Amino acid sequence: MPPRLSALDASFLYLEQATTPMHVGGVAIFRRPKSGLDYDHLVELIEQRIALVPRYRQKVRHVPGNLARPVWVDDQDFDVAYHVRRSALPKPGSDEALAELVARLMSRPLDHTRPLWEMYLVEGLAHGRTAVITKTHQAMVDGISAIDIGQVILDVSPEPRVVAEQLWMPHPEPSDARLLLEAVGDMVARPGELVENVRVAAGDAIATAGKVVGGLGKLFTMARTASRRAPGTPLNVDISTQRRFAIARTELEAYRRIRTAHGCTVNDVVLSVIAGALRNWLLSRGEPVTASSSVRAMVPLSVRGEADVPSSATAGSLGNRVSSFLVDLPVGEPSPVVRLHHVAHAMREHTSTGQSVGADTLVRIGGFAPPTLHALGARAASGFSKRIFNLVVTNVPGPQFPLYAAGARMLEMFPVVPLAKGQALAIGLTSYDGGVYYGFNGDRDAMPDVDVLAGLVDESLDELLATVG
Repeated sequence: MPPRLSALDASFLYLEQATTPMHVGGVAIFRRPKSGLDYDHLVELIEQRIALVPRYRQKVRHVPGNLARPVWVDDQDFDVAYHVRRSALPKPGSDEALAELVARLMSRPLDHTRPLWEMYLVEGLAHGRTAVITKTHQAMVDGISAIDIGQVILDVSPEPRVVAEQLWMPHPEPSDARLLLEAVGDMVARPGELVENVRVAAGDAIATAGKVVGGLGKLFTMARTASRRAPGTPLNVDISTQRRFAIARTELEAYRRIRTAHGCTVNDVVLSVIAGALRNWLLSRGEPVTASSSVRAMVPLSVRGEADVPSSATAGSLGNRVSSFLVDLPVGEPSPVVRLHHVAHAMREHTSTGQSVGADTLVRIGGFAPPTLHALGARAASGFSKRIFNLVVTNVPGPQFPLYAAGARMLEMFPVVPLAKGQALAIGLTSYDGGVYYGFNGDRDAMPDVDVLAGLVDESLDELLATVG
């Protein structure tokens, strides 16, 4: 029997619309060696490593009549060259040109008749650099605990590790009759699933409400915050099908200095930097900003234990637990120190009152996980999420040592977090090898100045650094 999609994975397929494609992305920038990491090397590397992620040679097959959730089947016509593509930037190969390419690629939905991923090798970057852009549907990988193909190609040394060669013979694709027979068998074993599956496929929130009950106890304290409507901001509008993308680069040591001086965490500093950047961005737009103004962020954090950032890690293990918080960022506060203290207090209060949500609960809720929030797991959830928070901020610590692909050293890594319905901005950041790298994904119409917001990150960080003796 082909493996059936989980309720969470299926929800990402059912919730996808033209304005909200459900893929996560990443942009890795490499220093190109004299030989290695050209298109042929990348295809060869994928062919060698793809056995480590067998899902990447499978596609989604729907059950007739939606009598059961879809299944994963081997793609009989799998062609790695279709998924691994080649692009180039016009000279001089600027970061702005790369960001525009990323925005165009992320605006396009994935082909649901094939395995739900794409990878692009981008040549022509200035200073002898090459980029690898990945797109992976959230039905395949949650971005935190599962292994993404963009991580599989990475090694901890310039010498690629040896992966045992495996002969792949695709299993025959099941017929509609077999899928229906297996669906009937599931219905006999679990009679309630027929009604549930039809409703979920139709985007009915009621269908998933029963599955959430088990997790509501852990979410009760968060629900109290969520019951208060999110502040009105220009970040919550009807969005289009097109995107804009911008990046920001900062040094991890700066965050550590501020953390030590003010007795907080690196995550507190990150959120304070974002609050300061959002404040200055709102002011640059002429938006009304008062002393009480705030922007509510949904903040899913990778949890590793005592340390804010690990000293070592293996490629492909960016964390296996996640906690989520609703945090009101004090954009109306002019003092960077007071902003930091407000954020640090809010985060401590979340932790002390048990408002963190464990990864097991996030999975059960069917969509209550970064980088998007679909509360109660139905199509109506996008409208609900617009009410309770203004934007998503994901922060995933990465390894603090260099990684390589086909001998090329990875210099930087920028996440691309998808937008939820009615939300014009999502911010992702990753710490890697001494740097903290931001990716700003915005709606093309609502965020024409997303690059301005990204540029204000340095200014906000400098404000906090100025308070360190």
